[in-house]
Amino acid sequence: MRIVLQRVSRAEVRIRNPDGSTRPSGRIGRGFLVLVGFTPGDDDEGLAWMADKVIGLRLFADAEDKMNRALADVGGALLVVSQFTLYGDMRRGRRPSFDDAAPPELARALYEDLVRELRAAPLPVATGEFQAMMHVELVNDGPVTILLDSNRES
Repeated sequence: MRIVLQRVSRAEVRIRNPDGSTRPSGRIGRGFLVLVGFTPGDDDEGLAWMADKVIGLRLFADAEDKMNRALADVGGALLVVSQFTLYGDMRRGRRPSFDDAAPPELARALYEDLVRELRAAPLPVATGEFQAMMHVELVNDGPVTILLDSNRES
């Protein structure tokens, strides 16, 4: 599982309709925008680890302006958006290969499980819509952007 996590002052996702119009899906104020992609090897243990990591990250400033406060400490929220393109491989050619991305049926189940894990914490969690074309708008605070990969040692 790969996550691109951005600390935001606000973020919103809108679903693009076939006619080009959009409709709201999820919106947060201060918190984390979580773009997440899955691979076939992802499992419940990795989901639990990743959810705990996201919830516990201390990326907000304390009184001494050091990143030392977590989401719960600042009354933050999460906006979780599925993004299979995080497993796009551009090493060859000019078009990405998505061979490492989980197939949609598996990815949907993993996405729903991750959202459920995150909602178990006492934090507001908003979402996009799985497999929808979405417009994501955010104000990156910092900017702070963190890459998380459940298959890496670090």
